Amino acid sequence: MLIKIKKNSLIITKKCKIKCAIGKNGTKKNKIEGDKSTPKGLYSLGSLYYRPDRIKNIKTKLPKIKINKKMGWCNLSKNKNYNKQIIIKNKSGFEKLYRLDHKYDALIVINYNIIKTIPNKGSAIFIHLTKNYNPTSGCIALKLKDFILLAQLCNRNTKIKIY
Repeated sequence: MLIKIKKNSLIITKKCKIKCAIGKNGTKKNKIEGDKSTPKGLYSLGSLYYRPDRIKNIKTKLPKIKINKKMGWCNLSKNKNYNKQIIIKNKSGFEKLYRLDHKYDALIVINYNIIKTIPNKGSAIFIHLTKNYNPTSGCIALKLKDFILLAQLCNRNTKIKIY
């Protein structure tokens, strides 16, 4: 399956169209850390992370990982774990996955800058949840019901094309 993200903020599959939010500064080919843009390109999807205390079960063919209180995603470009899931030990240099708000109750990793990580090229690019479609810091955000629908349609071969 191919998911397409167009500038008009719609996810388009063969089966449905879903409203979403993208980066505050739109999409960008040459993304850098902190520029608040969503990276243009064609990417595979990684694992689906979820909070089992808030969401009981999401049906998907993607690998699933339960989020716990010590999980984070490294956004410190000089760190050897840059743009990877980590166990939180420090007080900075990461995006906390176990949050008070509901943004990361469920998320799907977009495999942007993951396989061959380049420092300062951008990190923590996810499909995550939103309640209001406010622009993101570079991720793609969906309402929970739409996220669940999308997760059901995805598998290990699913690609996302961001225009």
